[in-house]
Amino acid sequence: MITCDYLIVGGGFAGLVMAERLSSELGASCLVIEQREHIGGNCHDEYDDHGVLVHKYGPHYFRTNSPRIREYLSRFTEWLSCDYKILSHSEGRFWKFPINLNTYEQIIGRDSTEAEFAAYLERVRVPIAKPANSEEVIVSQVGWELYRKFFEGYTLKQWKRHPRELDASVCGRIPIRTNRDDRYLVDEFQALPKAGYHRMFQNMLQASPGVKVLLKTDFREVLPHIKHRHLIYTGPVDLFYHHRFGHLPYRSLRFERESFTPEQLRAAGRPAISGREGFWQPAMQVNYPNDHGFTRIVEVKHATRQQTENTTIVREFPDDYQDGKVPYYPVPASDAKAIYEKYRALAEQESRVSFVGRLATYRYYNMDQVVGMALTEYEKLKTRTETGHLHRLAPKTLKIQAA
Repeated sequence: MITCDYLIVGGGFAGLVMAERLSSELGASCLVIEQREHIGGNCHDEYDDHGVLVHKYGPHYFRTNSPRIREYLSRFTEWLSCDYKILSHSEGRFWKFPINLNTYEQIIGRDSTEAEFAAYLERVRVPIAKPANSEEVIVSQVGWELYRKFFEGYTLKQWKRHPRELDASVCGRIPIRTNRDDRYLVDEFQALPKAGYHRMFQNMLQASPGVKVLLKTDFREVLPHIKHRHLIYTGPVDLFYHHRFGHLPYRSLRFERESFTPEQLRAAGRPAISGREGFWQPAMQVNYPNDHGFTRIVEVKHATRQQTENTTIVREFPDDYQDGKVPYYPVPASDAKAIYEKYRALAEQESRVSFVGRLATYRYYNMDQVVGMALTEYEKLKTRTETGHLHRLAPKTLKIQAA
């Protein structure tokens, strides 16, 4: 039998932030249940056989405009500042992306101005006062040609749904600019943990003496053997309720890595990039909206600036979600929202369960938003503890004994 104050299902950002706060600040005992063989969830990074630091589950570009979130995470990591640069490969060439003045000059084959580009967009865009889906939100800004060149094919591959079937927020996340700013993101703070995400998560646990972690464990199998005061759940909300209202749709991913030595790079004709050697492609991320089965190739070494002559690229293939695969993205569509609302109504009735994170709330949140959600939920639990509405069940040290 295991006894703890807080049982936390999921060892990703949401679960580990909650565990650290509850242990460090309240002296609570926390047990984190994680079904994978490592902590960190989809943000986990690792060194491959060639000594290259890679993001195992796709690139995770941390950014935030919140001083509170930045200050909190800075307790556990130093930062490596970076601008995330992306290109799009279509019609046999690389294009500046997101769409900006540089992209327009590539299209017309000569120098231009912001005024000329803005006038072009005004001519080609489709006037839609209130875009209702992802297709409308893009064509209302850049028209049909640029939409088909950069957005339609990518979205079809990524979501296996047409952009007109998806919420406007899906493609609306991508900026359109008339100046030369080709940064993918504009958040005030853009950086990666200097020693990697895994090291940051390890530091969080080391600062939390009341936290124990069980890896490679299915919470459903151990739940009957755990006595706890409060449950913090970060997994798929429909799984928690045994799919009572049916399965929520998710999209999964498949990754193919390929590594290169300096000799292989030279043999492949990969030239130095801005005076730097040891890279396979000209940018950290290259999107492939209209060719190939993958959506993008990521060479995160551009951002980590790791000093190694070897490099590794990761091709990312969208995949259907089914048992045994990782649910990466909730599907932002009306039919999915209708199902989720039924689960949300159940979740709101729970007094001893907190639902935190992307999967538990069925929202496409960025990392900083998940951290902010966890910090906010911690404050709620702290208030409940201080007011006597949530008493500590166990001493500071987690008790684990044979059943």
